[in-house]
Amino acid sequence: MELRQLEYFAAICKEMHFSRAAENLCTTQSNLSQQIKFLEKELGMPLFDRIGKKIALTDAGRILLEQSQLIFERVDYIQGAISDLKKVEGGKLDIGILPGDGDLLFDALLLDFHRAYPKLSISVSETTNVYEEVLAGNRDLGVTTMPERPDDRMAIIPLFHEEFALAVRSDHPAARLKAIPFEQLKELDMVTFGPDHQITKLIRACCQEKGMELHHPMVTSTLSTLLSMVEQGIGACILPRLLLDNLGREQITAVTLLHPTPSQEICIIYRTDKYLGKAGRIFIEALQAYIERVIESANRSLG
Repeated sequence: MELRQLEYFAAICKEMHFSRAAENLCTTQSNLSQQIKFLEKELGMPLFDRIGKKIALTDAGRILLEQSQLIFERVDYIQGAISDLKKVEGGKLDIGILPGDGDLLFDALLLDFHRAYPKLSISVSETTNVYEEVLAGNRDLGVTTMPERPDDRMAIIPLFHEEFALAVRSDHPAARLKAIPFEQLKELDMVTFGPDHQITKLIRACCQEKGMELHHPMVTSTLSTLLSMVEQGIGACILPRLLLDNLGREQITAVTLLHPTPSQEICIIYRTDKYLGKAGRIFIEALQAYIERVIESANRSLG
């Protein structure tokens, strides 16, 4: 059994069509069919049921496909580990983060990291499906909320406990208060992110806990627009306390929310069975150190 034969087999499974698979592999259909016949002869069982022009996996085919995926993952791991013997400057790193987290976690950090490793290629993308994309192997690292039931293949590194506060214009009556009950939000004009945003989901869960709902909030897709609406007095919004404390916008005041105080656990995730190179390990250390500095700075300003 050869790795090339398994790759041919997997390509057919992806398309469920011999000619399309052959085209994708840049080989002939006759060569592809011959390699599958060799594989079936070696295993002593058919891998596909051929029904007219259609094909379907047999039980043996399903077992081989499942195990082939594990083999491909180990090959990728080996290739990553060997290539990591090269200097980190030439590496690549693909990171997924939740929408809006770039403003808090990555803007300043990425500048410092780029200065330290100018030849390292880093891609940071905002997505609501951080966990799923890391699990699928589409991203090297993810920064997201703590998963409830993580996959056994996922490594989870707690990063920080994130609390949320109410952001209001500094001349708003609520700005004179240190804290207000969460229930009082139903009396305010609110601006929020869209329904798929993690912060919106968190607010919705808190509202359900209190048996209340926000009345016709204005919705926007960007943090800059959200902050602009608060500064113009159009409405209040809920944002991470760390973000608000580090924005330095004089026209916006952060007010603590009580009973409940919205919060979530933020963590770093990556696949344990996918090789995490030196670049990824260095970035994790840099992110942890950066968050510690941000939290210490926020605590000093509050103290």
